[in-house]
Amino acid sequence: MGHSNVTVSGRTPLWHHRWVQLAIGIVCMGLVANLQYAWTLFVVPMDNAHHWGQAAIQTAFTIFIVTETWLVPVEGWLVDKFGPRPVVIGGSVCAALGWIIDAHANSLTELYAAAVIAGIGAGCVYGTCVGTALKWFPDKRGLAAGLTAAGFGAGAAITVIPIANMIQHSGYEHAFMFFGTFQGVCILLLATFLMRPKPPASAVAAKRVVASKVDYTPGEMIRSPLFWVIYMMFVFVAAGGIIATAQLGPIAKEYGFAKLPVSLMGVTLPLLTMTLSIDNLCNGFTRPLCGFLSDRIGRENTMFVIFLGEGVALLGLMQFGHDPYAFMFFAAAVFLCWGEIFSIFPATCADTFGSKYAAANAGTLYTAKGTASMLVPFASVLSANGGWSAVFISAAVVSIAAAVCAKFILAPMRKRWIESSGAPAGLIVAEARLQPSDASSE
Repeated sequence: MGHSNVTVSGRTPLWHHRWVQLAIGIVCMGLVANLQYAWTLFVVPMDNAHHWGQAAIQTAFTIFIVTETWLVPVEGWLVDKFGPRPVVIGGSVCAALGWIIDAHANSLTELYAAAVIAGIGAGCVYGTCVGTALKWFPDKRGLAAGLTAAGFGAGAAITVIPIANMIQHSGYEHAFMFFGTFQGVCILLLATFLMRPKPPASAVAAKRVVASKVDYTPGEMIRSPLFWVIYMMFVFVAAGGIIATAQLGPIAKEYGFAKLPVSLMGVTLPLLTMTLSIDNLCNGFTRPLCGFLSDRIGRENTMFVIFLGEGVALLGLMQFGHDPYAFMFFAAAVFLCWGEIFSIFPATCADTFGSKYAAANAGTLYTAKGTASMLVPFASVLSANGGWSAVFISAAVVSIAAAVCAKFILAPMRKRWIESSGAPAGLIVAEARLQPSDASSE
């Protein structure tokens, strides 16, 4: 489980083991998650203080997501070349600086500049941790990517309540300052323990998983039609979840129950705070779960079931969301069926295009999240003209379309790609069940 680096005494330091490296990455992901998942808590207080308008403030969210995702290929390249430590250290500084600037922003220009800096920081941490997890665990890619991405999904659940309380009692500026500094310092300290992945020789992909034996560079990857099929599926499914992430606060406020006290398992909180906490837990839980399942039943089969689930959850939120408890339930279901894209897609990418350039390749695919985020302002416009129902229906349709695409387009394309790359025949047999002509595989 470790590798050849040893101390003078001949023993391998604890942090050199791949499971410890994975754990460090998970914690770093949790610490940087608030930059995205707690953002909705700051929108209304900032608008009340500066009267910039929620649409203008949400543009900062879009800038953050685009910067975070579209620079990850560059950050992934840096990781492949220089290792994870310097990239995450740089990310920790930018993540802290972004929120510190947010705390003092007196204009939209300053707010947007902070979004760029915070996006660079989040991208450095996210791209590095996911990319190195794929390299450390070629035998458990779905699970490793899922656990790492779970840190990003569930990490915010721990801090949503204290951030909400700090905003209420001390103002949103103080919350930005305190948590920005705290998160940045913690990531910086953890980054000093990160090292280049050196998986054990025995770590090989299970025969159920179709995996390429050829390592493709990012340039070679983006020239393949298969990559763009995977990319568009990522965009489709990510759009629904990102819109929900950014708009849950405004939707709950419009429905009139954002501050309604609700009790669950003996805990009483405002409905929006409770909903966000549950959503983040679901968002985190689904990533290792679906990653593990995809390691067992195949990537495309898992995509088909879970993407259909997101479509149904979005329609349920539209139909029943005016009831407070139904709002909480279906919002959680959306996140449960959305968060897994951040484990399944990176694992599928590494399976298809190899391990050597996994950080840069997965980072290139991750830009699909940025593309999807550009639909967030569009959702605000759509809701103004057609109500939230138009938003939910649109997001549900594209998610269901992605489910169909996984089963009937991606599966046969990926099978042909692996066969043509010269993978051993044994790796192909299990995937044959993914062919749409074989209904019994379901």
